Amino acid sequence: MRIENIQPADGSRKRNKRVGRGVGSGHGKTSCKGHKGQKARSGGTTGLGFEGGQMPLQRRLPKRGFKNRSGIEYAVINLDRINGLTGMDMITPETLIEKKIINDIKDGLKVLGDGKIERAVTVKATAFSASAAEKIAAAGGKAEVI
Repeated sequence: MRIENIQPADGSRKRNKRVGRGVGSGHGKTSCKGHKGQKARSGGTTGLGFEGGQMPLQRRLPKRGFKNRSGIEYAVINLDRINGLTGMDMITPETLIEKKIINDIKDGLKVLGDGKIERAVTVKATAFSASAAEKIAAAGGKAEVI
């Protein structure tokens, strides 16, 4: 016996129902759909979440807040965290992920101006708050937008 000689057992393969081809076919008249009713009609299916006219669960549950679909969600870091990173002159999102200070960049990195920075560093980020950019420049560093 070889794999190319194997055949399915007799009677194990079924043919598709040819419905609506006369009473003698066994699938004629109502075409296996029973009598009348929504499911016997063409296109007679209910939509997703339809509960027979009862108020659907999706509409019964309370909704809170607002989710902006086109909003940008930044990974944020404050200047006091940057100041604590000693021995680094260039700070990028990749180095912050390496040091496990942030977990995910999301839509970009934004530097906020909470805290003080006491040394000159170059910080590369997607966005800076006005106070953060001002404090970095005052310390002799650079705030570069990537």
